[in-house]
Amino acid sequence: MPRPLVLIGAGELALIACEYFEHDSGLDVAAFSVERDYLSDTVLAGRPVVPFEELEMRYPPDDFDAFVAVPASQLNRLRTRLYQEARRKGYRFATYVSSRAFVWRNVEIGENSFIFENNVVQPFVRIGANCILWSGNHVGHRTVLRDNVFVASHAVISGYCDIGDSSFIGVNTTFNDHVKVAPDNVIGAGALVTRDTEAGRVYVGSPAHAVPDRSSFDVRL
Repeated sequence: MPRPLVLIGAGELALIACEYFEHDSGLDVAAFSVERDYLSDTVLAGRPVVPFEELEMRYPPDDFDAFVAVPASQLNRLRTRLYQEARRKGYRFATYVSSRAFVWRNVEIGENSFIFENNVVQPFVRIGANCILWSGNHVGHRTVLRDNVFVASHAVISGYCDIGDSSFIGVNTTFNDHVKVAPDNVIGAGALVTRDTEAGRVYVGSPAHAVPDRSSFDVRL
């Protein structure tokens, strides 16, 4: 039987995830959780909000699963850290795939990933753990999305691409076939990526080019 969920996060994405899990997955959301320093309200959407430091005592991992509902903050580092800490606490993780997404039967999707409506994910695609695909993207055949990636809406990722760990893909981006995006990239909105990229860089424009002297870790997301 499916186990109830605790959503780690208490912002807008957590509220959105609660809606999708409750109304399009058959999973019940029991509570929200945030780190004690950021705990401002004890109730959200009619559910308790508990300190993350006490989560395993209040909602034991033997009885509850988790989902880390945090966006691309700090270039996905915040979501990744909380995901890893929850794993160490012993939690199993839910993955959500919208009933209104097209995901081919042999697509592989890692834990703690969230795929919104109107995504098209073609055969032989591999999506890693802790990834978010917002609504309306196309992911072409044989493409790999590494762990901790965030894809905003209406990206077109062609076939045989490789999207590096912890990268952020902006809205309306386009990737040619066989492009390799290095880890920790920020690909700006509307960029056309025709060549492989370098790690830790910000890319903008059509065709996309690296912003001089700009690290992706300096971008506020």
